[in-house]
Amino acid sequence: MMHELLHALEHAFEDSIPMLPFLYLAYLLIEYIERFHGSRIENALEGGGHWGFVPGAVLGCVPQCGFSAMAANFYGSRVISLGTLLAVFLATSDEAIPMLLAVPDQWPRLVLLIAVKIGVALLAGFVLDVLLVRLVPASLRGGYTGHADEVDCHEHHAERQSIFISALWHTFIIFLYILGFSFAIGFVMELVGEEVFTAFLANLGVFQPIFAALIGLVPNCAASVLLTQLYLGGSISFGAAVAGLCSGAGVGLVVLCQANKSWKQNLFIIGLLWGAGAVTGMALQLLGV
Repeated sequence: MMHELLHALEHAFEDSIPMLPFLYLAYLLIEYIERFHGSRIENALEGGGHWGFVPGAVLGCVPQCGFSAMAANFYGSRVISLGTLLAVFLATSDEAIPMLLAVPDQWPRLVLLIAVKIGVALLAGFVLDVLLVRLVPASLRGGYTGHADEVDCHEHHAERQSIFISALWHTFIIFLYILGFSFAIGFVMELVGEEVFTAFLANLGVFQPIFAALIGLVPNCAASVLLTQLYLGGSISFGAAVAGLCSGAGVGLVVLCQANKSWKQNLFIIGLLWGAGAVTGMALQLLGV
């Protein structure tokens, strides 16, 4: 047992340490955007009305879960529509983008991931807020009604801290997640055998994205870290990774359940997220992407 533990830990460090400089540069860029352009981004999302899903799909791709939490607050306060909320949720990638940026060989896949997520987010927003706007019952739709309740969901970030220090802190936290999941995955493979572990996921076949989409619903950035690690390690397909990253809204789902009092609407939104992620992933897998 001790041998397996040490072997898994050794491989975890070997796989994780080379990602550090790329992670830091990615978070430095994120901190700059969030610190100096965050208010403009929030105003664009808030002012979109029934067409808010367009800026929502683009802004949701910014790799941090703050926008999904903000959108959930806006939805609970009837500032944005159901389509806008779902567009933000579907576009949200949490830590997947910085992690893929840390692996230069994956940059073409990263571009494809972002393009797919924006496309799916735009399609979902258009279907919900334009095509089916009269068909979805108001009791399920919720959200924008033409006026907003009082809302104060602007997250004030500690500007006293240097962006270099903030980026370093985020890099350290995510590095621990990456190291932890790399160790956990490696240890499981050491115990049951890499072939058995990979075969379990492979045997799911076209249904692998359904399983990944369920993982994505875990309201924590750890889910996106795990999914990305499984993809980078070759345990799941690109389609399955996309499925989980589409359904993953980070802490946005937790904020939604707190900000929106209708559990019927919340469960409906979670179901839409899971369905959109699973269908997208299965389509990519069937197409051999």
